[in-house]
Amino acid sequence: MDLDTISSVLTPREPGSLPGWRAGDAWLAGGTWLFSEPQPHLARLIDLTALALPPSAATEAGLSLSATCTIAELDRIELPPAWIAAPLVGQSCRALLGSFKIWNRATVGGNLCLALPAGPMIALAVALDGVCTIRTGAGGERRMAVAEFVLGPQATALAPDEVLLRLDMPASALKRRAAFRRISLSPNGRSGALLIGTRDADGTRVVTVTASTRRPVRLVFPAPPSARDLADAIATRIDDALWYDDVHGAPDWRRHVTGLLAEEIRAELSEGA
Repeated sequence: MDLDTISSVLTPREPGSLPGWRAGDAWLAGGTWLFSEPQPHLARLIDLTALALPPSAATEAGLSLSATCTIAELDRIELPPAWIAAPLVGQSCRALLGSFKIWNRATVGGNLCLALPAGPMIALAVALDGVCTIRTGAGGERRMAVAEFVLGPQATALAPDEVLLRLDMPASALKRRAAFRRISLSPNGRSGALLIGTRDADGTRVVTVTASTRRPVRLVFPAPPSARDLADAIATRIDDALWYDDVHGAPDWRRHVTGLLAEEIRAELSEGA
C-alpha cells in the first residue's frame, strides 16, 4: 500500500548516524506490516535495512541476530550440532505463514516489535532466554529480556525514540532439549496457540506460552511437573484477562488447546529423563 503522507525517507548507514526522533517518524525494517494498511499519522520513514548490521553470528557464546535479519536468512543459518534446540529455529520460521516475498522482507526485529501474540520470533526468543539490545534516544544502549520486552498486543517496552538493534540467545539455552507445539483454527491460519517447552541438564522444565495469551508467559518447574502440577500452573499464572480474543480463536478455545499442547510437551520432555 502506498503511504501518501510520507515526505522523506532516511537511510542511515550505521547506528551512530540514526537521526533524532520526532513526531510522525516510523522505523522501517521489512515493512510487511507498515505497508499493509494506511498510516496517516506518519510523515517520515527511517530505513533500518541500510545499517551495517550482520544478519547473524553463531559463536561459543550463542546465537546473535540483528533486528534486520530476515526470516529467510534466519531459516538458512547452520547451527552447531551441540545446539540440540536448533530445530526450534526452523519450526518458528514456518509458524510465520507467508509467501517467499514475506519471508525475504519480514525481519526478526519487526516481528518482535510488532508484538502480535502470534509472533513466532517472540516465542522462539522467550523460550531460548533471548535478550534485546536497544539503542536509546540519547545514543546509548540498554539490554532487557524478551520476556519483559513484549507487554501485550502491539505494545513493547520501547520508548518512541528507541530502536531494537540485536537479539542474543545464549548457547546454554540452545543446548536444552526442546519440544514445539502449534495449533490454529485452519491449516494455514494464524497461530491460536504456540508453545515451546525446554528441559535443562539440571532437570528444570520451562513451558513458554504464546499466541493464546496477550503476552508471553513462562511456566518454570525446578522439578519435573505432574500433569496436575502443569494444569494448576496454567490456571494460576494465566488469569481470564490474559487469554487473547480475536477472530483467530476465542479465549475458552485458546485456554483448552493450551492445556492440551502443554501436556503433550510435558510428556515429551519426560521421555528418557
